[in-house]
Amino acid sequence: MKINVAVLRGGPSSEYALSLKTGAEYLRSLPEDQYTVRDIFIDMEGVWHSRGIPTTPVQALAQSDVVLNALHGGMGEDGTVSRFLEQQGIAYAGSRAPAAALAHNKIRAREALRAADIMTPQGMPFALSDDIDTGTMAMQVFETFAPPYVVKPVSEGHSTGVRYVATIRDLPDAIGDVLDAYGAALVEEYINGEQVHASVLENFRNQDVYVFPIAQQNIPKQSRVLLPSHYSENSIEHVVPTKFTHDNKSEMENIARQVHAVLGMQHMSQVDMIKSPRGVYVLEADSVPALHSASATPKMLESVGVSVSDYAQHLIKLAMNV
Repeated sequence: MKINVAVLRGGPSSEYALSLKTGAEYLRSLPEDQYTVRDIFIDMEGVWHSRGIPTTPVQALAQSDVVLNALHGGMGEDGTVSRFLEQQGIAYAGSRAPAAALAHNKIRAREALRAADIMTPQGMPFALSDDIDTGTMAMQVFETFAPPYVVKPVSEGHSTGVRYVATIRDLPDAIGDVLDAYGAALVEEYINGEQVHASVLENFRNQDVYVFPIAQQNIPKQSRVLLPSHYSENSIEHVVPTKFTHDNKSEMENIARQVHAVLGMQHMSQVDMIKSPRGVYVLEADSVPALHSASATPKMLESVGVSVSDYAQHLIKLAMNV
């Protein structure tokens, strides 16, 4: 008997277009002789569609045995979809709602990681409701750690809204722009180093927590930070295998396992890090790893002979506990 798989993609987040692409990879990867796969599309207004027809979430997922969630950001990663699937009693691949929400919130996640002695960049959060102006915010940051800075939204992914700030002079405007657009901002010290990704998969190849070979991310030389335009322009290069030493790779793999555990993540995750002369810093962790062509995970899978189909089918087994 075939397994009925629902693939969720789209959604009302800034990562809508990339979610469509990750979902498409799931849809095309599952063998038709083993799975009946349904494309559940959620538009930018949050309306669910099945077979191209608007419907309710409950009706869209009727008779589904398991869900593969390809919703990047927003409701897909903040625990909303996870909580709904749990209420409906539908098996799904990925972290439970509390862990997804924790990882999605950069302020809460960094607090949890620092409490576990995992290095993250120095940072200072601000909210639109704070009773101080952006000049005072900038001065508080400057008194705590030196420029350059990275200013980012608290709950966005794929580098949405991220600003590189070279001097204290430009920091108030950058904070104000992010606060106006997203309601909360996190100012972090800029870590000069090599950005790397680690993709984590549970119960794979005889390991409880398997980490695929580390991928090094290269962006255009004139850029200081990863930007959303780099995804649309396909100007990101992911190098696997890397030229890091065996000890360096082992350290980063162990950090990825620690992050996965500390944040309480389940089944899979992707951990983004910076390897600098001062050590390895964790930037963030994603509960819904991307599978589109500009992302790192497909390269990491390919490097050890694992296809997206292998990956998706393993996630289905994890979700259904078989």
